[in-house]
Amino acid sequence: MPELPGFPRRAALRTLAGAALALPALAGPLGQYATAASPLWHPDPVKDGLKAFEGVEADRGGLHPDRKYVVVEGNHYRYNIWRDDRDTTGGGDRQRTETKGMVQNGAVLKMHDGETWTLSYEMYIPASLHGTSRFTHIFQTKTPATNAGPWVTLDLVRDGGVEMISARAYANPGSPSIAAAKLAPLRDKWITIEWTLTPGDAGAAACVIRSGAGAGAPIAAQGRRTGVKLPDQGDYVRPKWGIYRSVESDPADILDTYLLFRNYRADRE
Repeated sequence: MPELPGFPRRAALRTLAGAALALPALAGPLGQYATAASPLWHPDPVKDGLKAFEGVEADRGGLHPDRKYVVVEGNHYRYNIWRDDRDTTGGGDRQRTETKGMVQNGAVLKMHDGETWTLSYEMYIPASLHGTSRFTHIFQTKTPATNAGPWVTLDLVRDGGVEMISARAYANPGSPSIAAAKLAPLRDKWITIEWTLTPGDAGAAACVIRSGAGAGAPIAAQGRRTGVKLPDQGDYVRPKWGIYRSVESDPADILDTYLLFRNYRADRE
């Protein structure tokens, strides 16, 4: 697989070597993982590979069969996307490389109305992945049976010259922000995202964005919102990770790029 700009293989190996030294004890809203039994979802990329997810959504039109879209690299997952990728939805105005759902030991985990779930993961955003004037989701929640949503999202947005990362109640009127931070200081390093989600027609969502790896890293932004539209619609709410973006933004912001994820965790309170 060819290297993409901004993260050469040697740099990846150095990152992995540094990350292998220690895993900080989890604290805060996900602190039960430090003392309780293993969370419901805690995939190991080496052991579980893509079986950790319900599926991969990328190049669904089969335009680029030679490309590798989601791959395991050491202790993390790499999600690749190219500027000429096009999804089968939207009439050619968007592209996606995403994994969907949570699978542990062959069982699909499902978030239902009234339950409270905690999800966390570490993420590496390279300089080549830009905030955009149209949508760029790097996390979203949907209801599979109806394909409804996205409900709650994590977006890379651009407001003039300022790029932001923003957790949003996307299905609520105006898609209000739950927590937001400037993107520039969070690039080219591992950061941590922590969610607390309660599905429902008027559910709740909280997000903590940390500027480093692990639950002890400094907080760049945090917030909580109630009355959030996050319904299971008689089915379940399913999280998705990766890059799903409009190509109708400034072409300078639609580059060949990638996104890295590791240390996925999810539990039901």
